[in-house]
Amino acid sequence: MRTALRMALAASAALLTLGVAQAQEKTLRIGTEGAYPPFNNLTADGQLVGFDIDIAKALCDEMKVKCTFVAQDWDGIIPALQAGKFDAIVASMSITPERAEKVDFTNKYYNTPPAIAAPKDSDIKGVTQEDLAGKTIGVQASTTHFNYSTKAYTDSTIKPYPTAQEYQLDLANGRVDAVNDDITVLEGWLATPDGACCKLIGAITPDIEIHGPGAGIAVRKGDTELVNQFNKAIDAIRANGKYKEINDKYFKYDVYGGES
Repeated sequence: MRTALRMALAASAALLTLGVAQAQEKTLRIGTEGAYPPFNNLTADGQLVGFDIDIAKALCDEMKVKCTFVAQDWDGIIPALQAGKFDAIVASMSITPERAEKVDFTNKYYNTPPAIAAPKDSDIKGVTQEDLAGKTIGVQASTTHFNYSTKAYTDSTIKPYPTAQEYQLDLANGRVDAVNDDITVLEGWLATPDGACCKLIGAITPDIEIHGPGAGIAVRKGDTELVNQFNKAIDAIRANGKYKEINDKYFKYDVYGGES
């Protein structure tokens, strides 16, 4: 009887150990764009790199899950999440009411303002509607920056682009007069040889109804458990210094923003 009991207990312990190991080996598929440096970018050898990628890896480590990454065009990234191509989006996606109808969001993991850039010889003096009247503004389609541009710059021509790289190329070649994007994206580009053509005109005061409270991680509707896990992990890497380590790798200032 005792031998049978010991065997039963050993079998139970083995099953428990197997269950723990399987939980630790859970894989979380992360969708990202791969065309939005310094936040996410696809290198020539096919590697996804950037702030979003490093943050996602840190969060997965904190949650004790394995991460794999999937590059996805921006226009189709929410439908791909809904279709189960991946489990979460970590791609500098602003938290907005319109998107929140389709996905659930975590708390923000960063919040930086939008800005305007233009050629170095531009006569544009500021970022108001009047400053940009009559100008053609390039901006990535299906973004909060596109939504803001169409609302705020009604006296300008708004030209949408599939990716940031494409509007940057057109600005450098004189096909648009200015561009609108996140200030860190523009500053990062302006610091490269490709961006030597141009200058930062200034930051735009965010419109909370359009830009939202910051960038969050998107998951499928109803996946509250995953949202809670990510939120706890965001708080943890903010507290233990890992967030600052990643932040300082890419930026000279805290991109998290205020405690909102």
